[in-house]
Order: sequence, then C-alpha cells, then structure tokens
Amino acid sequence: MCQPCGQWRIGPSALATVTQPDCNVLMTHASVAKTLEITTLINHKDNTKKSDKTLQAIQRVGQAVNLAVGRFVKVGEAIANENWDLKEEINVACIEAKQAGETIAALTDISSLNHPESDGQITIFTDKTGVIKAARLLLSSVTKVLLLADRVVIKQIITSRNKVLATMERLEKVNSFQEFVQIFSQFGNEMVEFAHLTGDRQNDLKDEKKKAKMAAARAVLEKCTMMLLTASKTCLRHPNCESAHKNKEGVFERMKVALDKVIEIVTDCKPSGETDISSVSIFTGIKELKMNIEALRENLYFQSKENLSATLEVILERTEDFTDSAYTSHEHRERILELSTQTRLELQQLISVWIQTQSKKTQSIAEELELTVLKFSHSLNELKKELHSTATQLAADLLKYHADHVVLKALKLTGVEGNLEGLAEYACKLSEQKEQLVEICRLLRHISGTEPLEITCMHAEETFQVTGQQIISAAETLTLHPSSKIAKENLDVFCEAWESQIGDMSTLLREINDVFEGRRGEKYGYLSLPKPMKNNANLKSLKPDKLDSEEQAKIAKLGLKLGLLTSDANCEIKKWEDQENEIVQNGRNMSSMAYSLYLFTRGEGPLKTSQDLIHQLEVFAEEGLKLASSVQVFSKQLKDDDKLMLLLEINKLIPLCHQLQTITKTPLQNQVFLKIDKCIIKTRSMMAILVQLLSLCYKLLRKLQMENNRWVSVTNKDSVDGKT
Repeated sequence: MCQPCGQWRIGPSALATVTQPDCNVLMTHASVAKTLEITTLINHKDNTKKSDKTLQAIQRVGQAVNLAVGRFVKVGEAIANENWDLKEEINVACIEAKQAGETIAALTDISSLNHPESDGQITIFTDKTGVIKAARLLLSSVTKVLLLADRVVIKQIITSRNKVLATMERLEKVNSFQEFVQIFSQFGNEMVEFAHLTGDRQNDLKDEKKKAKMAAARAVLEKCTMMLLTASKTCLRHPNCESAHKNKEGVFERMKVALDKVIEIVTDCKPSGETDISSVSIFTGIKELKMNIEALRENLYFQSKENLSATLEVILERTEDFTDSAYTSHEHRERILELSTQTRLELQQLISVWIQTQSKKTQSIAEELELTVLKFSHSLNELKKELHSTATQLAADLLKYHADHVVLKALKLTGVEGNLEGLAEYACKLSEQKEQLVEICRLLRHISGTEPLEITCMHAEETFQVTGQQIISAAETLTLHPSSKIAKENLDVFCEAWESQIGDMSTLLREINDVFEGRRGEKYGYLSLPKPMKNNANLKSLKPDKLDSEEQAKIAKLGLKLGLLTSDANCEIKKWEDQENEIVQNGRNMSSMAYSLYLFTRGEGPLKTSQDLIHQLEVFAEEGLKLASSVQVFSKQLKDDDKLMLLLEINKLIPLCHQLQTITKTPLQNQVFLKIDKCIIKTRSMMAILVQLLSLCYKLLRKLQMENNRWVSVTNKDSVDGKT
C-alpha cells in the first residue's frame, strides 16, 4: 500500500496475477480517490443560490464517482478470484464501495430539480448527511480493498523470492554444464519475474529512504546475476581451483543478503540490532542541533544545556573521520580543528546568555540571546561548508586519478601472462585503491545531505569492499589458468562492475553538490538502479530505432503541435509571480520534458533512442500526477464553484497520465512507430490540459488574493471607524 500525492492508490504490482491492465487499476482508483472529495461539494450554505453551472457540475461529479467505483470494484473482484484466502473480505469491501457509489450518484442526480414534480425528490441539497455517510463508507471500503491488495503484493514478492532462493540452492550444487544451463535458464526467468514485482513495488514506495534501499538491493541482484553466471561456469571449468570457488561463494552470499533486504523493505520488518543511519551523519546532527537551538527563541526551557553540549560533542567527535584521514590535506585538517574549537566556544557563550535570559528576561538580554544564536548557527554553517569542501575535493581528485583504471588493466594482463608476482603487486594496489574509495564513501555519507543519498553512499562503500575482493580472486583464477577463456570473461565481468561503480560515484558527487547548493531542478534518479553491463548477452546495448520517411514525417508533424503547446505552457508559467509555487514547478518540469520529446521528433536533443523516449514519458506521466495533487491541494482554498472547475480539469488529466503509463509498459513487439505515435498523442493531450490548468489556477489565485485583500481592507476600515 502506498500514498502517492497524498491519495490512496493500488500500485501496479497489485495486479500481477490478474488480466486487467495496470493502468485501469491506477486510473480507476485515482478517480475514486479524487471523488472522495465529494464532501466538499456539500460544504455550501443552504440558502446559497444554485446556478445551472453548479447543478450540472455536481451531477457530473456524482456520475463520475459511480463509474469510477464500478471499475474499481471489477478490479477488486478480479484480485479476489485469484486469491481465495482473501476473497470473502475483498468481496465484502467491494459490495460496500458499490453501494456507496450508487448512493452518491442517486443523491447528486439533480437534473429534474427545477421541475415541479421533483419537489419530493431526495438530493444532495435535502439529504446532506446521506452524502457524507456514503462518502465515508466509500473511503472505508476502498481502504479495505487497498490493504488487502497490498497483502497480495507482499505475498507475491515473498513467493517469488522463495522460488529464486530454491533455484539458487540447486545452482550451488550443480556439477555438470548441461544441468547448469537448464537450471540457470529457469533461474533467469524467476529473476525477471522478481525484478518486475520489486520494480513495481519500488515505484509505489513514497518513503524515499525505503525506495533508495530497494533500488540498492535490486542493483546488487541485477549485477550479481551476470557475475553468478560467469563465476559458476569458471567453477565448473576449474573444479579444483580454490580461488574460483571463493569467487563464486562471494556472489551467492551477496545475492542472498540482497534478497533478504528486499523482503525486509516490503514487509517493513527491521532486524534487531540495525541502527538508524541518520545517527552517523554529521550533516543530520548539525541540522537537528540547529533546530533545537532556534527553538530556544520560542521556549527557553525546550532543552537542557547538557543535551545541547552532548549533541555538539557527538558531532565534533564524528569530524575526526575527516581529521584522522590520511587523505585530508594539512590545510583542511587545521581549518576543521579551528572551526570545531570556535563552535564549541560559541555554544558555551550561548549557554551562558541563555541561563541569564531564564532569570532576568529583559529586552537587552533577549537581544543578546538572539545574537549568540545567530553566531552559533554561523559557526555550524562554516564547519559544514569546510567538511563538504574537504570530502568533495578528495572524492573528485580520487575519481580523476583512477578514471583510467590502470590497476584493472594490469591485473588482466598479469592474469593472461600467468604472472603470479605481478598479480601480488597489483592485487595490493587494488586493495589500497579499494580502501581509499571506501573511506571517501564514508566521508561523503557524512555530508550527503539526504537519507537517500546516505544510503547510496553506503551501497557504494559495500560495492567497493566486496567487488574489490572478488576481482582479486577472479584475477588469481585467471593467473593460475591463463589460457582459460571463461576465467578471463569472469574477470572482465567483475572489472566492469567496478568501473560502473566508479562512474556512479561521479554522479553521486554531482547530486551531493546539488543538494548542498540548493539546486533541485535536475533529477538524476537513484544511482543504484541497475545498468546494462557489456558482457551481458541479455542486456544488449540500445541502438537508435529506424523509422521510414513517411513515419518520420508523421512523427515530426505530431511533434510540431507539442512544441507549440510547450511555448503556451511557458507563457502561462511566466505570468506567475511566485515561481517557487508547486504548481509552477510541476508545470515547468512537464514543459521541459515535453520540449525534449518535441526535439526527439526532429531527430535532435538528448533523447537518442526509443528507450530514452519511453523512460522520459514515464517520468512525464509521474510529474502529471504530481501536478494533479498540487492543484487539488490548492483547490481546497477555493469556493465550491471554483473548486468544481479545477476538479473537473484534474479528472481529465489523471486518466491520461495512467493511460500513458500503460502504453510505456506495453512491449514494443516491432511496433516502435505505433507506440511512439500513441505516446506523443497522449502527451499532447496532457500538455493541452496543463496549459488550461496553469491559466485557470493563475486566475483563481489572483481572485483569491483580491478577495483576501478586500477583506483585510474592510476589516481595517471597521477598526478605524470603531476607534473614531
């Protein structure tokens, strides 16, 4: 179960066993979630004039609720039929939802309200309580179905994990190539199923920390699948080689740990003894300390002086990771020690003034407290900047130094030559490089700034630690068997994993700098998401898809309209005074992505392949759902008629988002043009609604501001008249 955009919805993984497409469930329930706002339609005064526009809007919303509930119930029943242990509970909840939807439809059927013969008709205006009860019943029943569907998803993932583990045990014991090929084929299919289930679950997670953990675990499984293939083949080719067995056992062990981690995340069961990573982050500690200090402005007794001093000492103790590091320059070390001493003195001064303020409470003492708080906060900020500068400079220098992968190339060469002395020399150098990278990951974790990035740093640290040892064991196997093609291929696979992680470190460093400097515009995604590896035959490199001239002309024509809509959206965005408004940010992101799609139709821009396009469209659809959520939040400030106008526009946008998601998930099957054509048409429709929403929201916001200003003006006038 998840809560995207503040609403309940069924994730696509909830339907892995039913024939109904994922989009239908998402669209259906999103519509239901939206129409749960039906109670806002009846928050009107009984004597309010009911215009034809209001009556028609109310009736359309009531009908939309009933239709959405009907589709939702069908999907729920399909899930129930596939899961007999939950069938009765799901069916009961579906019946309740259906009854609530029909009740709402009946109460909002006011088409004949103005006719004389309709005087005795029960409607939303005569039975407001009935609508409220129906809406509550609808919310309750939908929530029940979602909870039960979530149990289905978890059960599917656990079952899939158990199948993978059972097949892995068979792979560990296999003794012949023929048997290995058969079992590995089955293992591959099971891993694909597990990857789909966990990928859908990851997309449904709204806890960024859990999402990052899931991405890291899935990345391990993705990369280790190829490692398992070559390591197992090497063991079968050289059954008496100790280093080959050590290499293989390391892969199996890491995969088992990753599988367990996935189950911990989906079941939300934290193993005993696991500590919260925020406790080891300096930046997190500084953030919490600043919040506690600033809280003294409101409440002088909020904290004890002992707690504040202890918190600072813990932070300063962790800075020893920087000052004790052999890679920290003398200048950085001295500066960190100097700022640590200064920060400690500033806190002592703050505590002294704080104690005086508690007893005297004069204006001058209060001002002095404010000054000491500002000084202490400034000292913490300076320390934070220095730590960030130290870690990022070290990381950048180290990544640049190891960018050419000289040690890996030397290990491959010594292996082919069978040079044991050379192996020992370069294995030692790789171990030194590994320790450097591991230490840099620990420093970066301190200054990463967000929990997902902390998790990514931990994942990188673990990857370097484990992969470094596995490269050495693979190189040892090749050195002992220099003519073995499979041993050479095995070493190549582990070296590629190392090179891939080095590349991810560069992206991680860029993200950490973006967070520190407040740049939030560009999203790089989770670094631990799996990436194709050169030697993986199942993950072929993508090539640009060729369209014939007629298809290219049609795509270009579709794209032209998209480009014009992008310009319209940008014009609407420029009207807004508050460019940080969430609606504006969502709209700007959608417009930017739509422009990339437009460039794609002309054979230009950053999107080079159809796969690039599909990925961009998936993000575009998600941004559309975020926009719908932001607009819904804004609509709560409006009056009934204005609110209804926005809700109707939202209800047009959300189904398009889900339809686009479904199209992007549909396999190509040699129909590249057809898929691109459908996607661009959906994107155009969404952009047209975006332009309407931006214009409408801007007008309603101006109207709301004018009404608020008028109210303030009248209030001030009344106040002046009263004094006179």
